Amino acid sequence: GIATPEIARMGISMVPEGRGVFPGLSVYDNLRVATTPRGGHVGKLDDDLDRVFELFPILAERRNQLGWALSGGQQQMLAIGRAIMARPKLMLLDEPSLGL
Repeated sequence: GIATPEIARMGISMVPEGRGVFPGLSVYDNLRVATTPRGGHVGKLDDDLDRVFELFPILAERRNQLGWALSGGQQQMLAIGRAIMARPKLMLLDEPSLGL
């Protein structure tokens, strides 16, 4: 019974089975939008991006590519990276290895 924005503010992130990337946004913008629940924290944005790009180097190479143009596995990496960017206290993963 709790609204989705409130769940996000509580520190819970979800990586859905269907990936749920924003197809018309670049990899960078998909990752950036995930920082909204924590208030942006621009000073830490570069550190968080570096962490995601270290975990998934292919995303760094494709940072300006649109979400729809990524392979299924790359979209899955992006979905997981987006969840990491939110700095969750709890991350729920549904089929995290799908397409990898």
